[in-house]
Amino acid sequence: MKRILSLALAAVLSVLFVGCSPKESESVAVATGGEEKAEGVLKVGATPVPHAEILEVVKPILEQKGIKLEIVVFDDYVQPNTALADKEIDANFFQHQPYLDNFNTERGLNLVSLAKVHVEPLGLYSKKIKNISELKDGSTIAIPNDATNNARALLLLQANGIIKLKDGGSITSSELDVVENPKNIKFEAVEAAQLPRVLEDVDAAIINTNFAIPAGLNPIRDALIIEDGSSPYANILVIRQGDESRQELKELAKALNSTEVKSFIQEKYEGAVIPAF
Repeated sequence: MKRILSLALAAVLSVLFVGCSPKESESVAVATGGEEKAEGVLKVGATPVPHAEILEVVKPILEQKGIKLEIVVFDDYVQPNTALADKEIDANFFQHQPYLDNFNTERGLNLVSLAKVHVEPLGLYSKKIKNISELKDGSTIAIPNDATNNARALLLLQANGIIKLKDGGSITSSELDVVENPKNIKFEAVEAAQLPRVLEDVDAAIINTNFAIPAGLNPIRDALIIEDGSSPYANILVIRQGDESRQELKELAKALNSTEVKSFIQEKYEGAVIPAF
């Protein structure tokens, strides 16, 4: 538990005093250095896996259209949207619609979806048990602390009979909406990127696929429970409202929904990431 608190404090301090990693700083500096953007260059913010990897597949497709794709890598769920709103980048690719809706409401932004690309199934992982039935009374499960993924995690637990939520639950549910908890599960809300790091300190953790894969976790092999292809949480290409008619963004959306990208997702991730088109 102490380790969880320490990691949470470290994450807060890193945001306050650093803002982003050296790699991120360099990428963002390129996008915000005050230099006029070269004609035909499209800057897209993305988290590393699988989003940046998928965008690499798109690069040669766009080059054939005379568009140079520059990928700006972020390691959190806040900066890609603020950078887009501030016109530091042209689009981003890292989030699902419920997260975007919540972010727009909280920040007063007008960011919109241009295309659905894939689903990253949310999964429950553990270093201490091999089956969900082995959860003991009073077990601790770490879940994402952002509102939409927090609710999504609780809905996954409900779908597998671990808890019940008030009125069947929704995308706005929180721990306060748990009405039945027969195993007295304790929840630790942790910043999504930190969840793989606290896995040793809790009985289980619900982790987003884009953070599970880099941590060496295979969602298909290692997850004790996992969302299926019917999940409404498809990851989307996001742009500023009013940019829908920009031709280079239309070409980007078309490329992300191409047969090349579908084949890459299916072959590279083998079911850990599922095409949504």
